[in-house]
Amino acid sequence: MQTITVTTEKRTALVDVTGLLTQALATSGMRDGALVAYVPHTTAGITVNENADPSVRRDILMVLDKLVPGTLPFTHGEGNGDAHAKAALMGSSVTIPVQYGRLLLGTWQGVYFAEFDGPRRRNLMVQLLPAAGS
Repeated sequence: MQTITVTTEKRTALVDVTGLLTQALATSGMRDGALVAYVPHTTAGITVNENADPSVRRDILMVLDKLVPGTLPFTHGEGNGDAHAKAALMGSSVTIPVQYGRLLLGTWQGVYFAEFDGPRRRNLMVQLLPAAGS
């Protein structure tokens, strides 16, 4: 298990962590299997999406703000009820196949840490699961 630190600078952000995951895989020496990335925070998440056009990240955050505006009458006392709901919609983990020492992401795909209650210093847990016989 590896822990990667992700520092965010805004309340909401999608941070490209593809390179950090690729580096974690490379240092492990694993050739085939799967990489699991898990976010152990209730106001953050992780997703796989397009990494060619940065406007996609802005669009995703805009849609989440429209679906879960901070102005809803949340009963959670910390003032971040919207962040919890957005994190629940995003999800807390992704699993990516690994073959020949490479993440099997699509041509335009990247992995994004999703911050909904920043700015903060967060953890991203990475577990590598070797294929049987590897």
